[in-house]
Amino acid sequence: MPSSFSRLGLACCLCAIILSTHSGCVSMATDRLASNLSSAMLNQTDPEIVRHGAPAYLLLLDSLIEENPDDPTLLYAGARLYSAYAGGLVTDSERKKGLTQKALAYAGRGLCQRQPAICELAPKPYEQFFEAVQRVDSEDMEGLYLYATSWAGWIEARSDDWNAVADLAKAEAMLQHVVLQDPGYERGRAQLYLGVIRSQIPPTLGGKPEIGRQHFEQAISYSSGEDLMAKLEFARHYARLVFDKTLHDRLLNEVIDADPVKPGLTLSNVMAQQQARELLTDDYF
Repeated sequence: MPSSFSRLGLACCLCAIILSTHSGCVSMATDRLASNLSSAMLNQTDPEIVRHGAPAYLLLLDSLIEENPDDPTLLYAGARLYSAYAGGLVTDSERKKGLTQKALAYAGRGLCQRQPAICELAPKPYEQFFEAVQRVDSEDMEGLYLYATSWAGWIEARSDDWNAVADLAKAEAMLQHVVLQDPGYERGRAQLYLGVIRSQIPPTLGGKPEIGRQHFEQAISYSSGEDLMAKLEFARHYARLVFDKTLHDRLLNEVIDADPVKPGLTLSNVMAQQQARELLTDDYF
């Protein structure tokens, strides 16, 4: 029986043969491969397998993008996988900065082929950027969402840089536009990001965490409770911010007791359960 490395090499060789044989099918084949890579990672039940195996996936995806640099499907797959890997499986701060930079670059390249004003105005004052965001129609929601979430991850990796943190309002504006177009986008993930953003400042300092709570509740509703990360972040960001221990513990216990195996959410759910156990045993309250 061939080793895992041999099987991976065989698979790569077969892909190369397929792609070189019929040039007219290159885009379809590479897009399907990118989709399969994403699914394989996101549906894995063992985060350690993904932690150690993901770099090979990312390198393969990089090579596909190099061959097809303007393919939005590949670019968006790259943004998703680099963001997921950096956000959940990397602890080294410098590596995380580099990975989130790559995710943001891929998302931007994918979106700004159709919406060049977004990238042109990203460094400009908020008002100019906001106007460009409002002009994005429903056909480009995937790109806008991925650009926003990749940017949010980029900012998080640079949370000690106030110039970076100041751009969080731009990521929020994009996510708000997404939920205005489709409140349940990505099974409520856009709502989840908004919940986290709106639960950063306590009421005593002028924050409005109750708006964050509404976003978290909508995120849970739109995923039919299957996205355990929504409950985890609801507990971590909102319940802790307002010192609601009862809500905090209930949400985390619901995460731990749930079945984590859900299409497209399995890896995220398993990681949410691991983090929920850690949050329940610390001394926050």
